[in-house]
Amino acid sequence: MSDIRQRISARQLSTGSRLPSIRGQAQTMGVSKSTVVEAYERLAAEGLIQARRGSGFYVSSSTPPLSLVDLGPRLDREIDPLWVSHQALNAPDTLMKPGCGWLPPSWMPQDILRKALRTAARAEAGALADYAPPQGHALLRQLLARRMKDSGIEVSPAQVLLTDSGTHALDLLCRFLIEPGDTVMVDDPCYFNFHALLRAHRAEVVSVPYTAEGPDLVCFERMLKQHRPRLYITNSAIHNPSGATLSAVTAHRVLRLAEQHRLTIIEDGIFSDFEARPSPSLAAFDGLQHVVHVGSFSKTLSAAVRCGFIVARPEWTAALADLKIATSFGGSGLSAELVYHMLKDGGYRRHVDSLRLRLAQTMGPVAARLQTLGITPWIMPEAGMFLWCSLPEGVDAVALARAALAENIVLAPGNIFSLSQSAGSFLRFNIAQSGDDRLYHVLERLLQTV
Repeated sequence: MSDIRQRISARQLSTGSRLPSIRGQAQTMGVSKSTVVEAYERLAAEGLIQARRGSGFYVSSSTPPLSLVDLGPRLDREIDPLWVSHQALNAPDTLMKPGCGWLPPSWMPQDILRKALRTAARAEAGALADYAPPQGHALLRQLLARRMKDSGIEVSPAQVLLTDSGTHALDLLCRFLIEPGDTVMVDDPCYFNFHALLRAHRAEVVSVPYTAEGPDLVCFERMLKQHRPRLYITNSAIHNPSGATLSAVTAHRVLRLAEQHRLTIIEDGIFSDFEARPSPSLAAFDGLQHVVHVGSFSKTLSAAVRCGFIVARPEWTAALADLKIATSFGGSGLSAELVYHMLKDGGYRRHVDSLRLRLAQTMGPVAARLQTLGITPWIMPEAGMFLWCSLPEGVDAVALARAALAENIVLAPGNIFSLSQSAGSFLRFNIAQSGDDRLYHVLERLLQTV
Protein backbone atom coordinates (compact mmCIF):
# COMPACT_ATOMS: atom_id res chain seq x y z
CA MET A 1 0.00 0.00 0.00
CA SER A 2 2.84 2.38 0.85
CA ASP A 3 4.54 1.61 -2.46
CA ILE A 4 1.41 2.44 -4.47
CA ARG A 5 0.77 5.61 -2.47
CA GLN A 6 4.35 6.77 -3.05
CA ARG A 7 4.16 6.10 -6.79
CA ILE A 8 0.91 8.05 -7.07
CA SER A 9 2.33 10.97 -5.04
CA ALA A 10 5.41 10.97 -7.29
CA ARG A 11 3.14 11.03 -10.39
CA GLN A 12 4.69 7.78 -11.58
CA LEU A 13 1.09 6.56 -11.63
CA SER A 14 -1.20 9.34 -12.86
CA THR A 15 -4.97 9.61 -12.84
CA GLY A 16 -6.51 6.76 -14.84
CA SER A 17 -3.30 4.72 -14.96
CA ARG A 18 -3.72 0.97 -14.69
CA LEU A 19 -1.93 -0.60 -11.74
CA PRO A 20 0.33 -3.61 -12.29
CA SER A 21 -1.55 -6.90 -12.40
CA ILE A 22 -1.96 -8.77 -9.13
CA ARG A 23 0.42 -11.48 -10.33
CA GLY A 24 2.98 -8.95 -11.63
CA GLN A 25 2.91 -6.90 -8.43
CA ALA A 26 3.28 -10.03 -6.32
CA GLN A 27 6.33 -11.13 -8.29
CA THR A 28 7.88 -7.65 -8.19
CA MET A 29 7.50 -7.25 -4.42
CA GLY A 30 8.12 -10.88 -3.48
CA VAL A 31 4.77 -11.35 -1.72
CA SER A 32 1.78 -13.60 -2.22
CA LYS A 33 -1.03 -12.74 -4.61
CA SER A 34 -3.47 -12.69 -1.69
CA THR A 35 -1.38 -9.96 -0.05
CA VAL A 36 -1.60 -7.82 -3.20
CA VAL A 37 -5.35 -8.46 -3.47
CA GLU A 38 -5.87 -7.27 0.11
CA ALA A 39 -3.66 -4.21 -0.40
CA TYR A 40 -5.52 -3.24 -3.58
CA GLU A 41 -8.89 -3.72 -1.91
CA ARG A 42 -7.87 -1.54 1.04
CA LEU A 43 -6.64 1.19 -1.30
CA ALA A 44 -9.91 0.96 -3.23
CA ALA A 45 -11.84 1.32 0.04
CA GLU A 46 -9.87 4.52 0.71
CA GLY A 47 -10.85 5.82 -2.74
CA LEU A 48 -7.26 6.05 -3.95
CA ILE A 49 -7.78 3.40 -6.65
CA GLN A 50 -10.83 1.79 -8.19
CA ALA A 51 -11.58 -1.70 -9.52
CA ARG A 52 -12.96 -2.22 -13.01
CA ARG A 53 -14.59 -5.60 -13.54
CA GLY A 54 -12.55 -7.78 -15.85
CA SER A 55 -9.95 -5.06 -16.40
CA GLY A 56 -8.01 -4.53 -13.20
CA PHE A 57 -7.32 -1.65 -10.81
CA TYR A 58 -6.86 1.98 -11.83
CA VAL A 59 -5.80 5.21 -10.13
CA SER A 60 -8.88 7.19 -9.14
CA SER A 61 -9.60 10.60 -10.59
CA SER A 62 -8.81 12.28 -7.28
CA THR A 63 -5.02 12.24 -6.76
CA PRO A 64 -3.15 13.74 -3.79
CA PRO A 65 -1.06 16.92 -4.13
CA LEU A 66 2.54 16.64 -5.28
CA SER A 67 4.91 15.78 -2.42
CA LEU A 68 8.62 16.46 -2.98
CA VAL A 69 9.46 14.45 0.12
CA ASP A 70 7.77 11.38 -1.37
CA LEU A 71 9.66 11.88 -4.64
CA GLY A 72 13.12 11.84 -3.07
CA PRO A 73 15.22 9.26 -1.28
CA ARG A 74 14.12 8.35 2.23
CA LEU A 75 16.28 10.37 4.65
CA ASP A 76 16.08 10.97 8.36
CA ARG A 77 14.05 14.11 8.98
CA GLU A 78 16.89 15.86 10.79
CA ILE A 79 19.10 15.79 7.69
CA ASP A 80 16.58 15.83 4.84
CA PRO A 81 17.70 18.80 2.68
CA LEU A 82 14.28 20.42 2.57
CA TRP A 83 13.93 20.11 6.33
CA VAL A 84 17.48 21.43 6.87
CA SER A 85 16.50 24.45 4.76
CA HIS A 86 13.40 24.97 6.89
CA GLN A 87 15.56 24.91 10.02
CA ALA A 88 18.10 27.38 8.67
CA LEU A 89 15.47 29.77 7.29
CA ASN A 90 13.38 29.72 10.48
CA ALA A 91 16.42 29.84 12.75
CA PRO A 92 16.43 32.01 15.86
CA ASP A 93 19.54 34.04 16.61
CA THR A 94 20.72 31.33 19.01
CA LEU A 95 21.01 28.73 16.22
CA MET A 96 24.41 28.44 14.53
CA LYS A 97 24.29 27.72 10.79
CA PRO A 98 27.69 26.55 9.51
CA GLY A 99 25.77 24.32 7.09
CA CYS A 100 23.76 27.08 5.39
CA GLY A 101 24.59 28.50 1.96
CA TRP A 102 24.53 32.27 2.49
CA LEU A 103 26.47 35.03 4.20
CA PRO A 104 25.47 36.46 7.61
CA PRO A 105 23.39 39.67 7.38
CA SER A 106 26.26 41.61 8.97
CA TRP A 107 28.43 40.78 5.93
CA MET A 108 25.91 42.29 3.48
CA PRO A 109 26.00 45.93 2.26
CA GLN A 110 23.17 47.34 4.35
CA ASP A 111 24.26 50.94 3.73
CA ILE A 112 24.04 50.39 -0.05
CA LEU A 113 20.63 48.74 0.30
CA ARG A 114 19.25 51.53 2.49
CA LYS A 115 20.46 54.13 0.01
CA ALA A 116 18.78 52.21 -2.84
CA LEU A 117 15.55 52.00 -0.84
CA ARG A 118 15.54 55.78 -0.34
CA THR A 119 16.15 56.34 -4.04
CA ALA A 120 13.46 53.86 -5.08
CA ALA A 121 10.98 55.51 -2.72
CA ARG A 122 11.26 58.69 -4.83
CA ALA A 123 10.57 56.83 -8.10
CA GLU A 124 7.47 57.40 -10.21
CA ALA A 125 4.28 55.62 -9.19
CA GLY A 126 4.63 53.01 -11.93
CA ALA A 127 7.94 51.72 -10.56
CA LEU A 128 6.38 51.26 -7.11
CA ALA A 129 2.97 49.86 -7.98
CA ASP A 130 2.75 48.64 -11.58
CA TYR A 131 3.66 45.32 -13.22
CA ALA A 132 7.16 45.10 -14.65
CA PRO A 133 7.77 44.52 -18.39
CA PRO A 134 8.03 40.80 -19.29
CA GLN A 135 11.80 40.88 -19.83
CA GLY A 136 12.29 43.11 -16.83
CA HIS A 137 13.86 46.47 -15.95
CA ALA A 138 15.44 47.80 -19.19
CA LEU A 139 18.30 49.74 -17.57
CA LEU A 140 19.24 46.80 -15.35
CA ARG A 141 19.30 44.48 -18.38
CA GLN A 142 21.65 46.92 -20.16
CA LEU A 143 23.90 47.00 -17.10
CA LEU A 144 23.92 43.20 -16.84
CA ALA A 145 24.78 42.85 -20.53
CA ARG A 146 27.84 45.07 -19.96
CA ARG A 147 28.82 43.01 -16.92
CA MET A 148 28.51 39.81 -18.97
CA LYS A 149 30.97 41.20 -21.53
CA ASP A 150 33.50 41.74 -18.74
CA SER A 151 33.24 37.96 -18.13
CA GLY A 152 33.69 37.17 -21.83
CA ILE A 153 29.99 36.53 -22.54
CA GLU A 154 28.99 38.68 -25.53
CA VAL A 155 25.27 39.48 -25.26
CA SER A 156 22.82 42.25 -26.00
CA PRO A 157 20.22 43.47 -23.46
CA ALA A 158 17.60 41.64 -25.54
CA GLN A 159 19.24 38.34 -24.50
CA VAL A 160 18.84 39.09 -20.79
CA LEU A 161 15.63 38.07 -19.00
CA LEU A 162 15.11 39.12 -15.39
CA THR A 163 13.58 36.62 -12.97
CA ASP A 164 12.51 36.74 -9.34
CA SER A 165 15.59 34.74 -8.21
CA GLY A 166 18.21 32.31 -9.42
CA THR A 167 15.89 29.45 -8.44
CA HIS A 168 13.07 31.05 -10.45
CA ALA A 169 15.45 31.21 -13.43
CA LEU A 170 16.21 27.50 -13.14
CA ASP A 171 12.52 26.68 -12.76
CA LEU A 172 11.63 28.60 -15.93
CA LEU A 173 14.40 26.86 -17.86
CA CYS A 174 13.28 23.43 -16.69
CA ARG A 175 9.72 24.23 -17.79
CA PHE A 176 11.09 25.39 -21.14
CA LEU A 177 13.65 22.69 -21.88
CA ILE A 178 12.39 19.40 -20.43
CA GLU A 179 9.25 17.29 -20.13
CA PRO A 180 8.33 14.92 -17.28
CA GLY A 181 10.38 11.76 -17.67
CA ASP A 182 13.28 13.44 -19.48
CA THR A 183 16.75 12.70 -18.12
CA VAL A 184 18.79 15.50 -16.56
CA MET A 185 22.42 15.21 -15.45
CA VAL A 186 23.85 16.91 -12.37
CA ASP A 187 27.19 16.84 -10.60
CA ASP A 188 27.87 14.53 -7.68
CA PRO A 189 27.98 16.31 -5.30
CA CYS A 190 25.87 19.31 -6.34
CA TYR A 191 23.64 21.98 -4.79
CA PHE A 192 20.89 19.96 -3.11
CA ASN A 193 18.06 22.20 -4.34
CA PHE A 194 18.86 21.07 -7.90
CA HIS A 195 17.60 17.64 -6.78
CA ALA A 196 14.40 19.07 -5.27
CA LEU A 197 13.68 21.26 -8.30
CA LEU A 198 14.15 18.39 -10.76
CA ARG A 199 11.92 16.16 -8.66
CA ALA A 200 9.24 18.85 -8.86
CA HIS A 201 9.55 18.69 -12.66
CA ARG A 202 9.40 14.88 -12.49
CA ALA A 203 12.68 14.47 -14.35
CA GLU A 204 14.86 11.38 -14.25
CA VAL A 205 18.10 12.52 -12.63
CA VAL A 206 21.54 10.99 -13.14
CA SER A 207 24.84 12.24 -11.77
CA VAL A 208 28.48 12.50 -12.79
CA PRO A 209 31.33 12.61 -10.23
CA TYR A 210 32.84 16.07 -9.79
CA THR A 211 36.61 16.48 -9.57
CA ALA A 212 38.82 19.39 -8.55
CA GLU A 213 38.79 20.60 -12.20
CA GLY A 214 35.19 19.87 -13.17
CA PRO A 215 33.09 16.82 -14.04
CA ASP A 216 34.88 13.49 -14.52
CA LEU A 217 35.16 13.50 -18.32
CA VAL A 218 35.27 9.74 -18.80
CA CYS A 219 32.14 9.29 -16.73
CA PHE A 220 30.55 12.36 -18.37
CA GLU A 221 30.88 10.83 -21.83
CA ARG A 222 29.69 7.44 -20.61
CA MET A 223 26.57 8.98 -19.04
CA LEU A 224 25.79 10.84 -22.26
CA LYS A 225 25.94 7.63 -24.27
CA GLN A 226 24.08 5.52 -21.72
CA HIS A 227 21.31 7.88 -20.57
CA ARG A 228 21.10 10.52 -23.34
CA PRO A 229 20.23 13.40 -20.97
CA ARG A 230 18.49 16.46 -22.38
CA LEU A 231 20.06 18.81 -19.87
CA TYR A 232 23.13 19.24 -17.63
CA ILE A 233 22.95 21.67 -14.68
CA THR A 234 26.19 22.78 -13.06
CA ASN A 235 28.07 25.57 -11.29
CA SER A 236 31.08 26.76 -13.23
CA ALA A 237 32.59 29.66 -11.31
CA ILE A 238 32.75 28.30 -7.75
CA HIS A 239 31.22 24.87 -7.40
CA ASN A 240 28.67 24.25 -4.67
CA PRO A 241 29.39 22.40 -2.38
CA SER A 242 32.98 21.47 -3.26
CA GLY A 243 34.45 24.94 -3.84
CA ALA A 244 36.24 23.62 -6.96
CA THR A 245 36.85 25.72 -10.07
CA LEU A 246 36.25 24.49 -13.61
CA SER A 247 39.45 24.27 -15.68
CA ALA A 248 39.66 25.55 -19.25
CA VAL A 249 40.65 22.12 -20.58
CA THR A 250 37.66 20.44 -18.92
CA ALA A 251 35.32 23.20 -20.07
CA HIS A 252 36.32 22.79 -23.73
CA ARG A 253 35.93 19.01 -23.56
CA VAL A 254 32.50 19.30 -21.92
CA LEU A 255 31.36 21.64 -24.69
CA ARG A 256 32.60 19.31 -27.44
CA LEU A 257 30.68 16.44 -25.87
CA ALA A 258 27.58 18.63 -25.49
CA GLU A 259 27.68 19.47 -29.19
CA GLN A 260 28.14 15.82 -30.18
CA HIS A 261 25.23 14.64 -28.02
CA ARG A 262 22.89 17.63 -28.45
CA LEU A 263 23.07 18.42 -24.76
CA THR A 264 21.94 21.76 -23.35
CA ILE A 265 23.88 23.08 -20.35
CA ILE A 266 22.54 25.40 -17.67
CA GLU A 267 25.49 27.20 -16.11
CA ASP A 268 24.66 28.58 -12.66
CA GLY A 269 27.06 31.46 -12.03
CA ILE A 270 25.57 32.67 -8.75
CA PHE A 271 28.97 32.70 -7.01
CA SER A 272 30.97 34.28 -9.86
CA ASP A 273 31.30 37.69 -8.18
CA PHE A 274 33.28 36.08 -5.36
CA GLU A 275 36.14 35.50 -7.82
CA ALA A 276 38.80 38.18 -8.18
CA ARG A 277 39.89 36.60 -11.46
CA PRO A 278 37.03 35.07 -13.52
CA SER A 279 37.33 31.33 -14.01
CA PRO A 280 36.49 29.66 -17.35
CA SER A 281 32.87 30.19 -18.32
CA LEU A 282 31.05 27.60 -20.43
CA ALA A 283 28.76 30.35 -21.78
CA ALA A 284 31.74 32.48 -22.81
CA PHE A 285 33.48 29.61 -24.63
CA ASP A 286 30.25 28.43 -26.24
CA GLY A 287 28.73 31.74 -27.30
CA LEU A 288 25.35 30.64 -25.88
CA GLN A 289 24.81 27.98 -28.53
CA HIS A 290 24.45 25.05 -26.14
CA VAL A 291 24.73 26.91 -22.83
CA VAL A 292 22.32 29.08 -20.87
CA HIS A 293 23.77 31.26 -18.11
CA VAL A 294 21.85 32.16 -14.94
CA GLY A 295 22.70 34.22 -11.89
CA SER A 296 21.36 36.37 -9.07
CA PHE A 297 22.51 38.75 -6.34
CA SER A 298 21.12 37.00 -3.27
CA LYS A 299 24.61 35.88 -2.17
CA THR A 300 26.33 39.26 -2.55
CA LEU A 301 23.65 41.96 -2.10
CA SER A 302 20.58 40.74 -0.27
CA ALA A 303 18.64 37.50 -0.04
CA ALA A 304 15.55 39.60 0.76
CA VAL A 305 15.69 41.41 -2.61
CA ARG A 306 14.72 38.65 -5.00
CA CYS A 307 16.21 39.27 -8.43
CA GLY A 308 17.87 36.83 -10.81
CA PHE A 309 18.50 36.64 -14.53
CA ILE A 310 18.80 34.34 -17.54
CA VAL A 311 21.19 34.97 -20.43
CA ALA A 312 20.35 32.90 -23.53
CA ARG A 313 20.13 32.96 -27.31
CA PRO A 314 17.64 35.63 -28.51
CA GLU A 315 14.84 33.30 -29.66
CA TRP A 316 14.95 31.44 -26.35
CA THR A 317 14.81 34.66 -24.35
CA ALA A 318 11.65 35.71 -26.18
CA ALA A 319 10.00 32.33 -25.56
CA LEU A 320 11.06 32.38 -21.90
CA ALA A 321 9.50 35.82 -21.51
CA ASP A 322 6.18 34.33 -22.69
CA LEU A 323 6.58 31.52 -20.17
CA LYS A 324 7.36 34.03 -17.44
CA ILE A 325 4.08 35.83 -18.17
CA ALA A 326 2.21 32.55 -17.93
CA THR A 327 3.76 31.58 -14.59
CA SER A 328 4.46 34.86 -12.75
CA PHE A 329 3.11 37.59 -15.05
CA GLY A 330 5.26 40.67 -14.50
CA GLY A 331 7.90 39.74 -11.95
CA SER A 332 9.25 41.94 -9.18
CA GLY A 333 9.87 45.36 -10.70
CA LEU A 334 10.64 46.91 -7.33
CA SER A 335 13.39 44.38 -6.61
CA ALA A 336 14.91 45.04 -10.04
CA GLU A 337 14.79 48.78 -9.33
CA LEU A 338 16.66 48.27 -6.06
CA VAL A 339 19.30 46.02 -7.65
CA TYR A 340 19.83 48.54 -10.44
CA HIS A 341 20.50 51.36 -7.98
CA MET A 342 22.85 49.14 -5.95
CA LEU A 343 24.86 48.13 -9.02
CA LYS A 344 25.09 51.32 -11.04
CA ASP A 345 27.75 53.14 -9.00
CA GLY A 346 31.04 52.03 -7.49
CA GLY A 347 29.57 50.97 -4.15
CA TYR A 348 28.87 47.41 -5.26
CA ARG A 349 32.38 46.94 -6.67
CA ARG A 350 33.93 48.15 -3.41
CA HIS A 351 31.62 45.92 -1.39
CA VAL A 352 32.50 42.83 -3.45
CA ASP A 353 36.22 43.62 -3.19
CA SER A 354 35.91 43.75 0.59
CA LEU A 355 33.89 40.52 0.61
CA ARG A 356 36.56 38.70 -1.37
CA LEU A 357 39.26 39.91 1.01
CA ARG A 358 37.25 39.00 4.09
CA LEU A 359 36.50 35.51 2.79
CA ALA A 360 40.14 34.98 1.80
CA GLN A 361 41.25 36.01 5.28
CA THR A 362 38.65 33.68 6.86
CA MET A 363 39.26 30.58 4.72
CA GLY A 364 42.68 29.61 6.12
CA PRO A 365 41.87 29.99 9.84
CA VAL A 366 38.58 28.06 9.55
CA ALA A 367 40.29 25.25 7.60
CA ALA A 368 43.07 25.11 10.21
CA ARG A 369 40.63 24.89 13.12
CA LEU A 370 38.70 22.11 11.39
CA GLN A 371 41.90 20.21 10.65
CA THR A 372 42.86 20.20 14.33
CA LEU A 373 39.66 18.17 14.85
CA GLY A 374 40.52 15.74 12.05
CA ILE A 375 38.04 17.38 9.64
CA THR A 376 39.99 17.73 6.39
CA PRO A 377 39.18 20.02 3.43
CA TRP A 378 38.90 18.11 0.14
CA ILE A 379 40.64 21.05 -1.58
CA MET A 380 41.51 24.60 -0.57
CA PRO A 381 39.23 26.69 -2.81
CA GLU A 382 40.57 29.68 -4.68
CA ALA A 383 37.59 31.80 -3.59
CA GLY A 384 34.10 31.63 -2.15
CA MET A 385 32.58 30.60 1.16
CA PHE A 386 32.51 26.78 1.11
CA LEU A 387 34.80 24.09 2.46
CA TRP A 388 33.94 20.50 1.45
CA CYS A 389 35.44 18.42 4.24
CA SER A 390 35.94 14.74 5.03
CA LEU A 391 35.35 13.56 8.58
CA PRO A 392 37.66 11.35 10.64
CA GLU A 393 37.50 7.67 9.71
CA GLY A 394 34.41 5.96 11.05
CA VAL A 395 32.38 9.12 11.68
CA ASP A 396 29.03 9.30 9.89
CA ALA A 397 27.99 12.79 8.78
CA VAL A 398 24.29 12.09 9.32
CA ALA A 399 24.83 10.97 12.91
CA LEU A 400 27.02 14.01 13.56
CA ALA A 401 24.43 16.37 12.03
CA ARG A 402 21.66 14.87 14.16
CA ALA A 403 23.72 15.24 17.32
CA ALA A 404 24.72 18.80 16.40
CA LEU A 405 21.10 19.80 15.82
CA ALA A 406 20.38 18.89 19.43
CA GLU A 407 23.09 21.45 20.29
CA ASN A 408 21.40 24.17 18.14
CA ILE A 409 23.87 23.79 15.27
CA VAL A 410 22.72 23.14 11.69
CA LEU A 411 25.26 21.13 9.69
CA ALA A 412 25.10 20.09 6.03
CA PRO A 413 25.92 16.35 5.71
CA GLY A 414 27.43 15.29 2.42
CA ASN A 415 24.70 12.96 1.21
CA ILE A 416 22.15 15.76 0.89
CA PHE A 417 24.34 16.92 -2.02
CA SER A 418 24.99 13.45 -3.47
CA LEU A 419 22.53 11.64 -5.74
CA SER A 420 24.60 8.45 -5.44
CA GLN A 421 24.66 8.78 -1.63
CA SER A 422 28.44 8.39 -1.74
CA ALA A 423 29.35 11.36 0.49
CA GLY A 424 28.36 9.93 3.85
CA SER A 425 31.65 10.98 5.45
CA PHE A 426 31.59 14.61 4.20
CA LEU A 427 30.25 17.91 5.50
CA ARG A 428 29.97 21.29 3.78
CA PHE A 429 31.06 24.21 5.95
CA ASN A 430 30.23 27.85 5.26
CA ILE A 431 33.32 29.67 6.52
CA ALA A 432 31.42 32.94 7.02
CA GLN A 433 29.05 31.14 9.40
CA SER A 434 31.82 29.22 11.24
CA GLY A 435 33.43 31.87 13.42
CA ASP A 436 31.84 30.96 16.76
CA ASP A 437 34.24 29.20 19.16
CA ARG A 438 31.38 27.12 20.52
CA LEU A 439 31.05 25.38 17.15
CA TYR A 440 34.52 23.84 17.50
CA HIS A 441 34.04 22.92 21.17
CA VAL A 442 30.79 21.12 20.32
CA LEU A 443 32.29 19.39 17.29
CA GLU A 444 35.29 18.20 19.33
CA ARG A 445 32.99 16.71 21.95
CA LEU A 446 30.60 15.12 19.45
CA LEU A 447 33.38 13.58 17.36
CA GLN A 448 34.42 11.61 20.45
CA THR A 449 30.93 10.23 21.01
CA VAL A 450 29.27 9.85 17.57
